[in-house]
Amino acid sequence: MKNNKNWKDTLYTSACGAWIGGTMTVPGVSGGSMAMILGIYDRLIASVNGIFQKGKFKESLLFLTKFLLGAVLGLFLFSKLITLALTHASIPTRYFFLGAVAGGAPMIFRAAKIKRVGFPVFVYPIVGIVSALLISLIPEGVFEISGSGALAVIAGIVIQLLGGIVIAVALVLPGISVSQMLLVLGVYEKLTAAIDALDIMALISFAPLAIGTVGGILLTTNLIERAMKKYPTATYLIVFGFILGSLPELFPAQMLSGWNWVLAPLFALIGFFAILALSRKENG
Repeated sequence: MKNNKNWKDTLYTSACGAWIGGTMTVPGVSGGSMAMILGIYDRLIASVNGIFQKGKFKESLLFLTKFLLGAVLGLFLFSKLITLALTHASIPTRYFFLGAVAGGAPMIFRAAKIKRVGFPVFVYPIVGIVSALLISLIPEGVFEISGSGALAVIAGIVIQLLGGIVIAVALVLPGISVSQMLLVLGVYEKLTAAIDALDIMALISFAPLAIGTVGGILLTTNLIERAMKKYPTATYLIVFGFILGSLPELFPAQMLSGWNWVLAPLFALIGFFAILALSRKENG
């Protein structure tokens, strides 16, 4: 019975990882958002912190391994399918994800442990929405360093270290796009070009960015885990606000016409009930 439960947990964790890895290419959808909606966000945060806690290393490493294997698989498999869907059926696909966000809302509200509906319950999501919208307004390349010489090199390293922390926050917090943060730092095109070309020397130059990201992830996850335990209502509702604040990018630019009047609400309902069922299974 225990082995059966472990097998189901492995399958669910890997499937969630695959879905999150595949959907990270969708505009307006962050990996953190999908993790929160699927109900494994808190386990991910706890597992990252558990790597460095006595007695939790093995369990945390096992969970992260299952999740990351699924995420890598999803990144290579599902991302192409999702890209094709966005290219050939953009409106139904986008409405599917909008429905998925709505389907995850009940789980988030359960995790928030709302005891009574009061003024703060409405304020916390607004804080998250405003924060996400303000972040989206930061101009691209605003922190990019130009010029040459020792000062420019030192400034570039410092910016990369600090930028890594910013990227870590984008990775951990739902609703914030990592690619957007890379654009703000002015390194998106250089980094993607280096990855596509497998330019090892160019990738090594981003070492400070990687160091800052790892350090930022450890710091951010620790703070968020503490906040979720001590202030669950405020933390989950602010995070929900971050998710809502990222949705404008997901809405299709085109107006509904023709068959999309039928397909858009249909796919929204499919997304809603699919995620609702998954989140209930995970919490039930």
